[in-house]
Amino acid sequence: MISRTKSTTIRFDSEVLNLIHKEAALNGQTGTEFMRNAVLEKLEDSLDYRDAAKNLKESGGRSLSREEVIRNLGF
Repeated sequence: MISRTKSTTIRFDSEVLNLIHKEAALNGQTGTEFMRNAVLEKLEDSLDYRDAAKNLKESGGRSLSREEVIRNLGF
């Protein structure tokens, strides 16, 4: 079976790396899992922000209230 994942190297000073491993352990994760999840969360936030900025630009700045969204969706 061929792996589709690739690896990379991130360098931290020992103090930061110790904090990462302690925080990971508190969450029942390995340091690698903790760092991977942190990167994926940051990436998701960045993509969400760009999508929202694009939608706002395309709407000419118009936004909808929660009630308008619910009404438009037929709830």
